[in-house]
Amino acid sequence: MIKAVIFDLDGTLLESTGVWRQVDVEFLGKYGYEVPADYVDAIAPMTFREAAVYTIERFALPDSPEAVMKEWNERAFEHYATQVSLREGTKEVLDWLAEHEIPAGVATSNISRLFEPCLRRNGIYEYFHSFTEVSEVDRGKGFPDIYIKEAQKLDCAPAECVVFEDQPVALKGAALGGFITVGVWEKIWGCEPDILKSNSDYFIREIYDALPLLEQLNKI
Repeated sequence: MIKAVIFDLDGTLLESTGVWRQVDVEFLGKYGYEVPADYVDAIAPMTFREAAVYTIERFALPDSPEAVMKEWNERAFEHYATQVSLREGTKEVLDWLAEHEIPAGVATSNISRLFEPCLRRNGIYEYFHSFTEVSEVDRGKGFPDIYIKEAQKLDCAPAECVVFEDQPVALKGAALGGFITVGVWEKIWGCEPDILKSNSDYFIREIYDALPLLEQLNKI
């Protein structure tokens, strides 16, 4: 039986990947750059600060990491506060976990200033036992640190905990920690389903497909 579930937020539970795509376009466009095809994959496993440093170095920008992070957050804040919605099936999955008394946690590269108002507005904030931001650990999602820290908050061993993620590198990081991994397809990222399948124990196209999978895993 599973003892806990850890969710990524952006692209997994939230319809928010388009927000960050737009932030990238607007931010780099300000300096005359288009978003390179490999940019999203490059920054996906990084902490927020690492992504800012990488962006500054790659594009030889004059800004400090603090200035870049501040601008990214300001550009994204209004979207999260007023527009970002849940992926279809999110609340039903959280209801199922609550009914079965299986705690749900979050491991995210996002920050509470953005995601908390969004989760509250969409009526799901109280479903979560705890939250871990990538800034709380030393390494990004390509490593198991964030999932281990969140599992500790959930008082759960990795082998008894399911991690839902939409990025191959994050799935690899969770797998390194001994977690059960579920790849969730998010079409805006452009990641081929077969790549997610090859980097996870299980694969679903929509978050509502987690319901039969959780039923299955809860019986093992």
